[in-house]
Amino acid sequence: MKRTYEDLKREVWETGRCSGCGACVAVCPANAIIFREGSPDAHPVHTGYCKEATDGVPCGACYGACPRTDERRAAAGDLPLLGDYLDLLSARATFEIERKQSGGAVTAILKNALEEDLIDAVVTVGEDKWTMKPFSTLITSSGELIHHAGSRYNWWVPTLAILKEAVVRRKYRRIAVIGVPCVVSAINAMRESDNDLLRPYARAVRLVIGLFCTESFDYRKLIEDTLGGVYGIKPWQIRRLNVKGALEVSGVGGLLHSIPLRDLEACIRPGCLHCTDFSAVYADISAGAVGSPDGYTTLIIRNSVGRGFVERALQNGLLEEGENPSLAPIERLAAKKAQRIP
Repeated sequence: MKRTYEDLKREVWETGRCSGCGACVAVCPANAIIFREGSPDAHPVHTGYCKEATDGVPCGACYGACPRTDERRAAAGDLPLLGDYLDLLSARATFEIERKQSGGAVTAILKNALEEDLIDAVVTVGEDKWTMKPFSTLITSSGELIHHAGSRYNWWVPTLAILKEAVVRRKYRRIAVIGVPCVVSAINAMRESDNDLLRPYARAVRLVIGLFCTESFDYRKLIEDTLGGVYGIKPWQIRRLNVKGALEVSGVGGLLHSIPLRDLEACIRPGCLHCTDFSAVYADISAGAVGSPDGYTTLIIRNSVGRGFVERALQNGLLEEGENPSLAPIERLAAKKAQRIP
């Protein structure tokens, strides 16, 4: 039986589980699911027309792509703590990346893939440098990729919403997606689904890179209310945000403030409290700073696709390996997150 947006609303939106990944926005053939910027809701809204609920035309795309349905959550509970993987290594980019996070390895892998014509485009998150407001973006050149490098810890962006632009309008068929675990899980849901409406999206995604994630923060609550209202830090003064036991806020002159994570609990998006996946277990490559020395990125290579992209970047000199990463801190954070609401 195909499910409709009404099932999605009941199971996910109304229970506070919504991750905000934007998968349902991308795959709705009627363009009837939207996020309203500035809305107090942490989930999308439906504009009223549904092919299946309204006209009886089989659809169910939004439900099939969601990573937080009862079915998807049950499946995730059966996976090993860090998921399956082939290899674990530390690596860094060999070229300068102004706003890189940790070692810039993800940027190096994708730069190589774009320049070798292994992919057409990258679906990721960019950021307005003046307001720090993130936005979903489609990157097609290595110059753009380097410009948008860096992690985003504040949310106002359904990352996958732009996937419709990439697949349906621009007809790209070799797409790389970078995202936190909920985004990665949504792509996996599309890949595993037998829904005909999801197959074009699944076929178009060639590479999925998942980012280690404990939680993300609501844009308004973090940037405007907390950093601006409490600490007097304006977004244009911030050069970099990083989480290492605390939220480190850096400017041009160095560290501006270090805020304990316990002081930011009110800023966490509600859907994050339902996520048990730290290392993006459904990715082809997972990446993060945890476990590696400063200046390096930990890469968890999960399958032959991921291995191929990493090896090409190493062979072409855009990526270099460091000493072996430590598995213990990654497992510790993964175990802590796995204890959240099942």
